[in-house]
Amino acid sequence: MKLVTYSHGGRTSIGKVEGDRIVDLPSADKALPATMLELLRAGPDALARAQAADGSRHMVPLAAARLQAPLPNPSKYLAIGMNYRKHVAEAAKVGVATPPTQVWFNKQVSCINGPGGEVHLPRVSAQLDYEVELGVVIGRRCRHVKAQEARSVIAGYTVCNDVSVRDWQLRTQTMTLGKSFDTCGPTGPWIVTDDEVPDPHALGLRLYVNGELRQQDVTGSMIHDIYAQIAYLSTAFTLEPGDLIATGTPSGVGVAMEPQRFLQVGDVMRCEIDGIGVLENRVVPEPV
Repeated sequence: MKLVTYSHGGRTSIGKVEGDRIVDLPSADKALPATMLELLRAGPDALARAQAADGSRHMVPLAAARLQAPLPNPSKYLAIGMNYRKHVAEAAKVGVATPPTQVWFNKQVSCINGPGGEVHLPRVSAQLDYEVELGVVIGRRCRHVKAQEARSVIAGYTVCNDVSVRDWQLRTQTMTLGKSFDTCGPTGPWIVTDDEVPDPHALGLRLYVNGELRQQDVTGSMIHDIYAQIAYLSTAFTLEPGDLIATGTPSGVGVAMEPQRFLQVGDVMRCEIDGIGVLENRVVPEPV
């Protein structure tokens, strides 16, 4: 099931994509909530109701809808750094040491952006960079999850672009400021539920800038796989339905190129993950 948040006819709602149409879930089943976060918090039974909802009389043409970030207000947005082997190697070239353990940072949820949303080139920096990542959406409240049981807490997957303002990122060890500028969290185009992804560690991912391939790898190249990430995080704190986890980016980021190639106004980033979807965003000047 592909779950979307969308706008149509002056109204924003949630739905599931069936072919070239969106089934409006709150209309198809009055027991279902009107937002994605509420749907996830309602648990597996609500997702099952969404799967079963008959939308034959409550459909919107996909082409006529504007897709929003599927989860516009995640409970948390957590991201792991340095989690692909080739990316670790290229980061060393710009003075970033190889971490001995998983390295996590927050992206403030106010950075969330959606499919087609404009990404601002900040007035205070010219070092805007891209990072395609597989996003994991948590579906069950959990703590101290064992790696072998971690898949049971996953609601689904989405495409993330961990847009980064590199000079601000490298100013502090937490990296949070440089990872959290407004508009720098594109996600989407939908959430693909876990039952439709046979193996989340066997997905090809790519990122293009203006049609030029910059990043390409498979999710199986992660140093710490998705289940190890969930186990590690849940050792420290409770994960909740609607938490979003960005699982790391492969090599090819602009900051590691020789010479460095940062994003410019007018650039179009296209992120692709096999079986999940395509996320495209254009860079524009930050409004005055």
